[in-house]
Amino acid sequence: MPDGVEMRLMQNGDEFTILLAHNELMSTRVSASEEALATMTYARLGAQPSQDWLIGGYGMGFTLRAALATVGADANLTVAEIVPEIIEWARGPMRSLTAGCLDDARVLLVQEDVAVLIDAARGGYDAILLDVDNGPDGLTRRDNDDLYERDGLQAAMTALRQGGILAVWSAEPDDAFARRLREVGFEVDEVIVREAANDEGAHHVIWFGRKP
Repeated sequence: MPDGVEMRLMQNGDEFTILLAHNELMSTRVSASEEALATMTYARLGAQPSQDWLIGGYGMGFTLRAALATVGADANLTVAEIVPEIIEWARGPMRSLTAGCLDDARVLLVQEDVAVLIDAARGGYDAILLDVDNGPDGLTRRDNDDLYERDGLQAAMTALRQGGILAVWSAEPDDAFARRLREVGFEVDEVIVREAANDEGAHHVIWFGRKP
């Protein structure tokens, strides 16, 4: 990682896990909440033409593949991934899972901190999806915390078009973060989702903030 902490890809048969030091960041065992980040965002936007999405963090691509399965053929999906090895793993040992999603004509892959793309945009996105860490209580990089503070949320508000959605995935609830979303002007919907299909596994949280 940019701050020197080691990230590792582990494989057991056809199952993959990404570890940060000794912490499990993500696994192919469960993906329902990451997929819900995309499908629930689309449900809130509706079938608007030519949607522009920014997805912060590729991870194992569950959110991106769910987005590609729901948005239209005229959509544009920008994926910001700061760790090059994540993409090397996606195109290498996990290529069967990746299923060519990074080569979809609707996808633009950018090796950059998603915060840089947010700061550069002015009403440019219909949706910004953030799953760059364990949520507002950052685990992988201290710099990620800035995305979830007032200035970062205000930047996201500026980057969205009117009616656009900021969707934020988190492993845990965070009442203070929900308050900050409202304080910068978002209309907030907090949804509890299960990490696995069939309504099983741990409870995770997705906040949907709509720009009025």
